[in-house]
Amino acid sequence: MGGIWRDRAATAFECEKQPATSSRGMVVSNHPLASAAGAEMLAAGGNAVDAAIATLFALTVVEPMMVGIIGGGMAHIRTADGSHRFIDGQSTVPLAVKPETYTSKPGSPHDVFDTVDDENLNGPKAVAVPGSLKAWCETLARFGTMSLADVMQPAIKHAARGFAATPYLHECITDGAAVMLKDEPISAIYLPKGVPLKPGERVVQAEYAETLTYIAQHGPDALYNGLLGNVLVDYMKAKGGFIAHEDLKTYETVERQPIRADYRGWQIMGPPPPAASGVHIAEMLNILEGYDIASLGFGTAQTIHYLAEVMKIAFADREAASGDPAYINVPVERLTSKAYADERRRSIDDARAQAWGAGVAQLESAHTTHMTAADSFGNVVATTQTINNLFGAKILIPGLGTIPNNYMNLYDPRPGHALSLAPGKRVTTSMSPMMALRDGRLRYALGLPGGKRIFPSAMQALVNLIDHGMTLQEAVEAPRVWTEGNALEVEPAVPESVREKLRAMGHEVVAMSTVGGGMNGIAFDEDGGMSGAACWRADGTPIGMSGGLARAGVRFGLR
Repeated sequence: MGGIWRDRAATAFECEKQPATSSRGMVVSNHPLASAAGAEMLAAGGNAVDAAIATLFALTVVEPMMVGIIGGGMAHIRTADGSHRFIDGQSTVPLAVKPETYTSKPGSPHDVFDTVDDENLNGPKAVAVPGSLKAWCETLARFGTMSLADVMQPAIKHAARGFAATPYLHECITDGAAVMLKDEPISAIYLPKGVPLKPGERVVQAEYAETLTYIAQHGPDALYNGLLGNVLVDYMKAKGGFIAHEDLKTYETVERQPIRADYRGWQIMGPPPPAASGVHIAEMLNILEGYDIASLGFGTAQTIHYLAEVMKIAFADREAASGDPAYINVPVERLTSKAYADERRRSIDDARAQAWGAGVAQLESAHTTHMTAADSFGNVVATTQTINNLFGAKILIPGLGTIPNNYMNLYDPRPGHALSLAPGKRVTTSMSPMMALRDGRLRYALGLPGGKRIFPSAMQALVNLIDHGMTLQEAVEAPRVWTEGNALEVEPAVPESVREKLRAMGHEVVAMSTVGGGMNGIAFDEDGGMSGAACWRADGTPIGMSGGLARAGVRFGLR
């Protein structure tokens, strides 16, 4: 069905990348060396979890601006028995931080969390308690088949020997250079002599290679109750940060059950709270189910109008009712119900844009990463990980050689609000590692980075697949739109004729070079084959395993 949708489309595009196909496993990430690390585990007989954890550790080396062991994330795991679970490894507020610890910048709007001196944005005071390393190690121990030392070898190799900087990495360094130059350790690697590394230049992280080697030998306790934790805590004490030994020792991951939605006979599974994504993807799809999106066509003004209206509704509800379920009572059942969708749909004007409420009460990072892995046994992993902003807190911790998160920037520094600070609190997120099933059989797993643009983009990809019948490659590369209630962002491929119709409907249309980040995913065929796809918005690379072992009894000889 990969071309039929074009007959009804008003927005045309051609894919820039090619998918990979396989019969024995697939890894897709936003860097070729990270995908290769995961594929190496599959080639060695490992499963999708082994591949995923190897890929994530490699990404901490080759995508250091996006993901790290002092970060957080969410993993969607489907095991061979068909069960689904989410492993919540999100960072938490240090115990020393109180609701009034930071001072909000005077005059900041309600949805802007900036603080005086940018304390919650850059530097040690911006760092939240890390969850990534513990979540990865626990996931590997529970669901993987290989040792931690084995899956970490590619990451250690690339950190010690170095790798060639891509143009994408160069641009990210350039974007963060002004702040990064204030920290000598991070500048020494990424801004030698004060100049951003150029494409093709080697990125060597010898100290981080030693850290990874120590973790491979001693496991997550090296950080949470050991030598590496001492290094982190000592640095925080010296520099005014908040993380203490008690934070590390008491940190726990949480296993959660997915949010489930039914859309035109498909079963959609996404992250539960504290993630806002699964709830509001379900909400948006439930509303869209009342329209014949396929007949309206991809990228038409009417289709985009409906997409924009459901996004505004979702963001209005997200502001009012999203958060850590340990602190906030999230009305999941109501928000994801068909009855509630019917209520909201009845208020939509088919011809005019409407205001549905204020924007979100939270700023989120666009500097995240996503990867997807599957094996021939039926295990699938879709996981989104981040250190929050580009290069996190824009510092590098001596003795660890790694860049920490700046998750504290995602909390409201003003007391008394849903997203205000509280010791141990997890922040809500838009991470959307999604899976879609038809008649109980897994068909798609996908996700992307992009902050609060993630879950509307993931929703659009699902619509592309289910309503428009796109191939996975088309679905991840297709032009996107986004709004939270103000301007309607559209990517350049949306033609001016469509933009004019949207303006006539009352939308404030703004053209953007990209909406969200590099989506990747895997499609599962009925015959057991797989297709991996990654889009043009990042260095995404699918690598598939096919072929197999020799036929039994085969011999050859030379006469």
